[in-house]
Amino acid sequence: MRGAKSAKWVAIAAVVALGATACGGGGTEEANANKEVDPNGIVSYANGEPQNPLQPANTMEAYGSVTIEAIFSGLVDYNDKGEITMTNAESVTPDKDNKVWTVKLKKGWKFHNGEEVTAKSFVDAWNWAANVENKQVNSSWFSDIEGYADVHPEKGKPKKDKMSGLKVVDDQTFTITLADGIPYFHYKLAYPVFSPLPSGFFKDPEGYGEKPVGNGPYKLKSWEHKKSIQLVRNDDYKGPDKAKNGGIDLKAYTSDTAAYNDLVSNNVDSMPIVPNSELANYKEDLGDRAIEQDYSAINTINPAFYTKQWKDIDVKVLQGLSMAIDRDTINKTVFFGTRESATSWVAKGVLGYEADTCGEFCKYNPKKAKALIKEGGGVPGNKISIQYNADQPHKDWVVAVCNSIKQATGVECEGDAKTDFQADLKVRDAKQVKSMYRSGWVLDYPFNGNFLRDLFGTGVAGNKADFSDKKFDDLVKKADAAATVEESAKLYTQAEKQLANTFPGIPLWYNRTISGHSENVKNMKFGQDGDPIFTEVEVYKK
Repeated sequence: MRGAKSAKWVAIAAVVALGATACGGGGTEEANANKEVDPNGIVSYANGEPQNPLQPANTMEAYGSVTIEAIFSGLVDYNDKGEITMTNAESVTPDKDNKVWTVKLKKGWKFHNGEEVTAKSFVDAWNWAANVENKQVNSSWFSDIEGYADVHPEKGKPKKDKMSGLKVVDDQTFTITLADGIPYFHYKLAYPVFSPLPSGFFKDPEGYGEKPVGNGPYKLKSWEHKKSIQLVRNDDYKGPDKAKNGGIDLKAYTSDTAAYNDLVSNNVDSMPIVPNSELANYKEDLGDRAIEQDYSAINTINPAFYTKQWKDIDVKVLQGLSMAIDRDTINKTVFFGTRESATSWVAKGVLGYEADTCGEFCKYNPKKAKALIKEGGGVPGNKISIQYNADQPHKDWVVAVCNSIKQATGVECEGDAKTDFQADLKVRDAKQVKSMYRSGWVLDYPFNGNFLRDLFGTGVAGNKADFSDKKFDDLVKKADAAATVEESAKLYTQAEKQLANTFPGIPLWYNRTISGHSENVKNMKFGQDGDPIFTEVEVYKK
C-alpha cells in the first residue's frame, strides 16, 4: 500500500533526506521491553468520516485515503531509496518514447472475495473511473491515456465506454498507450486511483462503495458511519507489506482535542496531528511516545477564482497579500516551531523541489505588501475570508494569518469555519467558497509535477478554484514531453516559477507530523505521505 515505507526517496537526485524521531523523556519503551506482542491485536487510530463512498477513484481526502490505501494495493510503490518497487505488478515497462507502457502482473493475487486479480481487473476499473457518467472525483487522473476524451468529454455524453489506450493482452498482461509520452508515468501509478476492482463492483458500485472489496493487506469488517471503520488483516495478501497486527479500528473523531486526550490516556493508539493548543506540552505529556517527523506536504490559501472578488484580479493584489503574512512569527507563536515557512509551491522531499521559487513574494514585507495591493487596485470589498474545517487544528493559524494581513495592509480578514472536513470539501466541490480556502496537499508520488500539474493545471481534479493559465499549461506540456524523469523535473521547475506571476495559491508552510502513540503499541511510524504505516505496527498483549 502507498506509504508502506518510511523516509522515502532519499537517494533520488535533489531529494531532501527526511527522517523520523521520537522525543521526550518518558520510559514507555523500557517498561514495555518484556511485554509480548499479540499478532492479532487491533490498532486504533483517530480518523474521521470519509467524504465519499470508499471507491478508489472517488477519494481525494485524508480520512478516506487512509482507508482506501489499507484495503487496496496498486501496481507499484517506492522503496527507501526512492526507487520504483513492484507490488501487484511484476514489471511496468515503457517503450523508447515513454508512450506505450506494458504491465505484467504477479500471479496468485486475489481480491478479498477470492476472485483472481487479472489485467482485466485493472483495465475495467480504470475505464469505469474515467467515464464521466460515473462522476468520480479523480477521473482526470486518467486523462493521459489515449481515448480519455471519448469516455470523458467536456460536454455531453461519452462516445465510448472504453479508452482506446487500454488493451488486455492476457490475464497477466495489459498495455497503456498514452496520448503523449510521459517519462514519469510509472510514478503516478502509485496513486490509489489506479487500483483494480473486482467484477461484482460494476454491477453494484454503490454497494461496493459501502462495503469495498480490495486486494490489499486489510479487508473491511464494518463501517458504522461517523463512528468507526473496522478493518481486519488479509491473511491471503501477496504483497511485501504483510500486516504485523490483526487489523485497524479507524475511529471517527470530530474534535482533535478529544482525540489527543484519548491518546494521552491510551484510549486510542495514534492520531494524525497533535492540536496546536497542545504543542507546547505534548512532549511532556507523551514522553518517548511522542512522534516528530517530516513529510512531503504544503499548506496554502487559495483564492476561489470563480468568485466575483477574484475573477479578474490583478496579481499584484495576491502578491501583496502573500507578503503581508509573517510566516516565521506565526510558526513560532502558533506552531511552536514545528512548521517551516514555505518559499515555493512544491513540498520538500520530492524530486524537482527547489527553494525560493516564490521569491520576494513569500517574504514578510508589510510596506511593500500594502503598496502592491494599492497598485493592483485593492482587494474588492477590502475584506477576505479563509474557509477551513473546524475538526482539525486550523482556527489558531487562520486567526494569526488574518491578524497579520490586517495589521500590515488594513484589509479586513476573518475565518470561515465549516464543521468538519467533509462539510469543507462539499463547499469546495460545489464551488461555493466565498473568498479563499485553506488547502493542504500531500504527495501522491514523489515528483514536483504532482504539486504543480495536479493542482494548478486547467481542469484537473485537484484544481478546485477554477485557476487557469495558458503559459503554465504550455510549460507543463513541455515538461511532460521530456525524454527523462530528471529532465522533466527541471522543466517543471520552470513551470513553477511561472506561478509567481499568477499566484493560484499563497504558500504558507511545509508540514511536519507531530503525533504520538499509546503504550499499547510499538513501531508506530508515518510514511512520507503523512499516513501511518499500519502494517508495521505491533500491538502488545493485554
